[in-house]
Amino acid sequence: MKLEIISPEAILLQSAVKSVAVPGVNGEFQMLDNHAPIVSLLQKGKIIIDGNPEIEEDFQNKFEKENGKTILKINSGTVEMSDNKVIILVD
Repeated sequence: MKLEIISPEAILLQSAVKSVAVPGVNGEFQMLDNHAPIVSLLQKGKIIIDGNPEIEEDFQNKFEKENGKTILKINSGTVEMSDNKVIILVD
């Protein structure tokens, strides 16, 4: 599936991934290939990306590696999953 993470400053990531877990306001949840369409608000926490995302050099300092996964810490945001594409808007 495709993942896009967008901040007010720039598109932080556009890449194919295996799965992504997000800190929803009602609890963390994970999206895999062919997940049902969803829109949700996000709270402060970690976006956990499984796969080998291609991160542009300018934004690599925003991401961390933890247990073989790529992590992005956020304060809030929204997520939309539709047609095997996840778009995350973050603060």
